Amino acid sequence: MRDIVFTRGSGWMPAVVREDGALRLTLGAGADANHEPRTFTFPIGEAHLAVIREDLARHLLLWSAVLPLCDAAGTRGRLDEDAAVALLDPVLLAPPADVDALFRRIAWERGRLVAHGADIGLLDRGQVVAAMRTATETPDGKRAQEDHAQHRRAERGTVLGPLDTALLRYTDQYLHGATIPRRTPGAVDPALLPQVMRVLATAEHACAGLRVGRDPRRGKHATDKRDWSRMETAAETAVRRAHPGLADEAVRSVSFLLCSEAADLSRNTPMDDDGHPKRRTPLSFTDDKNTEKTWRPGSNSLGATAEFWEFVAARAASDNEVFTIEDEKRGEGIQLHFYADSAARITTLREGRDGADPEYRVEYTLIDGMSGYRSLVAAFVRGGCAGLGEHGPWIPDVTEFERARRRRDAERRGR
Repeated sequence: MRDIVFTRGSGWMPAVVREDGALRLTLGAGADANHEPRTFTFPIGEAHLAVIREDLARHLLLWSAVLPLCDAAGTRGRLDEDAAVALLDPVLLAPPADVDALFRRIAWERGRLVAHGADIGLLDRGQVVAAMRTATETPDGKRAQEDHAQHRRAERGTVLGPLDTALLRYTDQYLHGATIPRRTPGAVDPALLPQVMRVLATAEHACAGLRVGRDPRRGKHATDKRDWSRMETAAETAVRRAHPGLADEAVRSVSFLLCSEAADLSRNTPMDDDGHPKRRTPLSFTDDKNTEKTWRPGSNSLGATAEFWEFVAARAASDNEVFTIEDEKRGEGIQLHFYADSAARITTLREGRDGADPEYRVEYTLIDGMSGYRSLVAAFVRGGCAGLGEHGPWIPDVTEFERARRRRDAERRGR
């Protein structure tokens, strides 16, 4: 039989219950292997209940001190009740100076205290009891997040100026640099917003004409890493030149914003749509798993080039990296080898008749990244193999081509 004896407004704060006649503190913390919240309890006395009931600050300090023990229990372990009980008197009943000294020796959850209104300056100076004079029952999670972000930067030795902070707030990167950036002008001090916009204008001018295309070799939503790196370098170089006093983190947040916006634009646009050139013959697309798809003029809203790349994005995988486009009527095609950054153009020299095999001319070329593949496919769709001359050199001898590929790969490794 369990009866609730005392609880505060916040449902997460430790509550006091009476279980089989004995007082116990109960709190939710952490999660089990199924990501369900875990509940921990340990015994307390009447004197502890009296302090918890009357003193919000001590209640919060106890919570902060017990949480590391809950974390140590993990997803299935038991709470170290002896260690938890050993915290009761020193946290709830000891003089403020002794509590401060205790918190200099033990692990405790700073974010919980900051969220509930602790004075951050006093916490930094080790005066935890005095810091809790401003404590509130209602938590402010964002306050704790900002404090955590500031501590992470301090540990890295990063010092932000007012404009750095404004840029990080504008790009929504102040709390966590891994979040998807977005433009949030309302989060910036109005006095600093014009300076922020000047920095953004510098980066946007440097990136004019650049794009971050899709890379269907890695799936439907993947972006071209080379395009991203090119735009990132252009933005950061221009911003550092024009605004040399900015912190690296602020500069990176600007390039991250522009690259992300460019990538989003590409994801929502058909890839390399050829605008329906006046083809009169269908094209056949195949992969390394013998899957085949035929594009026919006027068959759907996408041109042949865009349709092919959608086919690649849906089918490409680590064990499926060879894709072919074939114009059967013309007797020609190209084969893309994503695993080797290479391609082959294949031309039928003689049709197979009377049981004889057809005769083909196969020529190979090296491809420089996704942009090279895009150009090659677009050229083939427009003009067939006759339009691929400028995308060479085309090497008919396999052994010579393999030597060229090994030289290229060795040069890449040596960079």
